[in-house]
Amino acid sequence: MDFKALLETAWRLFISHIVSLVILTLVFLAACVITLGILAPVASAGYFHSILRLVREGRDPKPQDVFSHLRLFLPLFAFGVVVFVLIVIGMLLLILPGVLFSLAVSFFCLYMLPLMTDKGLGLFEAIRESFKAATARPAEQMVVFLIFAGISAIGGSFFIGALFTQPFATLFLMSVYDREVDTVTIIKP
Repeated sequence: MDFKALLETAWRLFISHIVSLVILTLVFLAACVITLGILAPVASAGYFHSILRLVREGRDPKPQDVFSHLRLFLPLFAFGVVVFVLIVIGMLLLILPGVLFSLAVSFFCLYMLPLMTDKGLGLFEAIRESFKAATARPAEQMVVFLIFAGISAIGGSFFIGALFTQPFATLFLMSVYDREVDTVTIIKP
């Protein structure tokens, strides 16, 4: 995997669409905060899909894209509740199991939302295909995960930073999905 080319693609797209990406991210973060995280999974699905369309088609992201996949609310909400409960149980068991479980879910479900929005897969199919993509080349996917999580964490430490680092990190992840993962998975339309 050519990480340099993927990061350059993400940077080029970020710079050329910075205004629309910052507005999209502002709407995404506002939807997550105002709804106390209840709409976070479905807003993330719309956010990821909007950025995937930018990577593939050069389509400028629109603020309403954040709410374009509300049909996924129930499965994503149920998934979030189950994961939250399991993480809390893990945290109660000496903290380490909860941390390990949350990292495992984040790594293995890295491509779950793009698969649900791009391919129209159901929750369990998307988890299975995301798991396959993550384990097909685990060392490379671990680097992808660390880059995505690292960039997101750096910007997430303060609000203004997140407006710039989150779209860049997501552009990187969607570039990886478009070039690498989409060709690895067995589900082609």
